[in-house]
Amino acid sequence: MATQIIDGKQIAKDVRKKLKPRIAALLDKNIVPGLAVVLVGEDPASQTYVRSKGKACERLKLHSVTIRKDASISQEELIAIVEGLNADDKIHGILVQSPVPSHIDELAVTLTISPEKDVDGFHPYNVGMMLLGRGALLPCTPNGILKLLEESNIDPTGKEVVIVGRSNIVGKPIAALLMQKAKIGNATVTVAHSRSKDLAEITKRADILIAAIGLPQFIKADMLKDDVVIIDVGVNRIDDDSTEKGYKLVGDVDFDGCFEKASHITPVPGGVGPMTISMLMENTVTAAEKINGLS
Repeated sequence: MATQIIDGKQIAKDVRKKLKPRIAALLDKNIVPGLAVVLVGEDPASQTYVRSKGKACERLKLHSVTIRKDASISQEELIAIVEGLNADDKIHGILVQSPVPSHIDELAVTLTISPEKDVDGFHPYNVGMMLLGRGALLPCTPNGILKLLEESNIDPTGKEVVIVGRSNIVGKPIAALLMQKAKIGNATVTVAHSRSKDLAEITKRADILIAAIGLPQFIKADMLKDDVVIIDVGVNRIDDDSTEKGYKLVGDVDFDGCFEKASHITPVPGGVGPMTISMLMENTVTAAEKINGLS
């Protein structure tokens, strides 16, 4: 069977389309879902991501606020901004863009965000509810991966999923989600990482491989079995003099080398990335509904 490319752009578009009647129902009650993003410093990738979030809010007619602060901001000042957003009735979702400067305790900031407005799904309350299978505000990238599998008719039930990467943002939460008793769950999950021995032997067992290790084109064809489903979370810049910018974006998987091995594969860009932002929009709408007692 020919390899199928999982089109994250189209699936993300479908997610946004399904949000529109929910947003309209809120607007009928004079409720405009509101998202506030706090950006500290000048990290180029963060700035690009924040602009994309703003554009997504604009397309869906959501209330969007971006608060930009210099990297010298104190932790106390940043926490005060978050506390102000917690108290703002027009804001239903709060996101402090990561990474923050090294002098700021990111966990302390996360703990300040009201769990009901934690649209990143990073507050310990929401992480705990996710582990219990009761989470409403799920981490955006892992939830986006679930949606990609669901919309591509890929059922992980009983299959071996190997996740390469153990971050709190992707690796750990997607492992927890895929082992749940859920429609897109019931998998046998292995989490591998940089300290795993015989990594290639582990990845060769995968029916579904999720690459989130942050190393460009790390996963090679000889590390996979035939007909594997590949979900590539990585976004890495590598030099490429043939492009106008002098670089190109690649994933953690050697896309060209692994393409023939896969039954399904996500491209980079255009795979998981668009889903992350669409799931953030969904979380913002969900938060608005819950805060207003409508779900």
